[in-house]
Formats: sequence, structure tokens, C-alpha cells
Amino acid sequence: MCHSYISSTIPLQSIKLKYSPSRAQDMQPQKNEPGIYTLILSLPRAGQIMVGSLGVMDFAGGFYSYTGSAKGPGGLKRVDRHIQVLEGIKTTRRWHIDYLLPNTCFLEVFISKTCLDLECCIAKAIGKRLMPIPGFGCTDCRCMSHLHYSPDHGEMREAVASAHGAALI
Repeated sequence: MCHSYISSTIPLQSIKLKYSPSRAQDMQPQKNEPGIYTLILSLPRAGQIMVGSLGVMDFAGGFYSYTGSAKGPGGLKRVDRHIQVLEGIKTTRRWHIDYLLPNTCFLEVFISKTCLDLECCIAKAIGKRLMPIPGFGCTDCRCMSHLHYSPDHGEMREAVASAHGAALI
């Protein structure tokens, strides 16, 4: 069970943002406040992708959720950076997700604005419902994965929404 405590400086709040891949300008830029986010991505077809230190990985076509933390100095602007990597505007690869992003379509992001360390809690909750991709995005923790797969978009959205909602209780 995940426990959260209300911060007096940053209210706990979950936000879902939709994004149209054909209209990047519609995505509202994020502020530099702290939070935890989960990107929902679509991979149109199966393939092998080189993922930095993880090497070549097989990915099934379908839907993926990636949960990350944005508690550093740039805060939730990290979400904007991920979109720029997906669109090819930024080419630097820092994290595992940077290797997957250019092969995907960005569908939406769930954001929980908080200064609490809920990244692993949310990733584990998603992993109870969806298939984890072992070792992806979790080199700095003991989680099995921060990337999860589902062939069904509705199932993906429900699992992510539930995980973010439960973490904020």
C-alpha cells in the first residue's frame, strides 16, 4: 500500500492531459514544479529497438506507459523534453525512455503534482495490472520496471488513472 502525505507547499493534484500527435502546439508547456508523470504511448508495430545500456529489446505493437519523476530543478518541464525527443527536436539520449520515444506516438500524460516520492509507488501499482518490461527505467531503484505494456488502450488508461488516484489518497 502506498502512503502519501499532503505537502503544505505543493498540493497533491492529479491532472490528465491529452495530446494530438498531429498538433504538438496544442500541448500546454509544463511548469518547473515537482511531480510524478506517466506517459501513455502507442507503438504502431512490433520491432527491435536499441535501448542504451539495456541493449536491443523486442517491443510488441500496442500501448506503453512510462512512469517518471520530475522533482529536480526543471520539474514537470521534463514532460516537455520527452515530447521534444519523441518529435526529433532533441536528440540527446539520457534515459531508457529516450530510445523508445522516437518510435512511438504520444497519446496522453497523467501528472500528479507533488513533492513526494511516489514514482515507484505508481509504477508498482501499474505493474500489478499490466505487463512490466523488466529493467526499463528503473536503474536507480529496486522496481521491476517503470515501463508497462498492454495491447488495449482502455486497459492502459484505467490502470494508469487508478495508480495515480490511489497514490494521492
